[in-house]
Amino acid sequence: MTVKVKKTIKTQRLYIRPVTTNDAPFILELMNTPKWIQFIGDRNVKTVEEAAIYIKEKAFSQLEKYGYGNNVIIKKDDNVKLGTCGLYHRDDREDPDIGFAFLPEYERKGYAFEASQQLIVAAKEDYGLSELSAYTLEDNTSSRKLLERLGFILKGIGHLPNNDAELLHYHRFLDF
Repeated sequence: MTVKVKKTIKTQRLYIRPVTTNDAPFILELMNTPKWIQFIGDRNVKTVEEAAIYIKEKAFSQLEKYGYGNNVIIKKDDNVKLGTCGLYHRDDREDPDIGFAFLPEYERKGYAFEASQQLIVAAKEDYGLSELSAYTLEDNTSSRKLLERLGFILKGIGHLPNNDAELLHYHRFLDF
């Protein structure tokens, strides 16, 4: 049985809620930052309309099927959208993976750690997951450090579907 939670998660400083098409202008901005293009890849999303289509095609079906997917991270004190953090189920993988991206001005402030840590708890408690993976490029040292701080262990080299890039594959059991 699949658990379909789809809720807003709160932390000390953040709201973590599923992405909607109303987030298209923000997603467009985020997807076109230099680090997104360098480390995640250019998805050729250049308009708000294309961002809305991307959200519908990539996020909604997974959210409906599993209850989890991509989330927008929002600061509680001023409702500013900072980035995204999500759990992603890929058809050819046993365990979902966690991923995150933040606008440059909100990096290195602990937001990615805070959001990711809470999503890891939700992965176990709300979605019944027992393990997670994560993938990043070797030269993405910020993501590597964050994953290690979150308790992920480097497992080896991996690839994601429809992507030839050689990625570092991290893994974590949710045994807390």
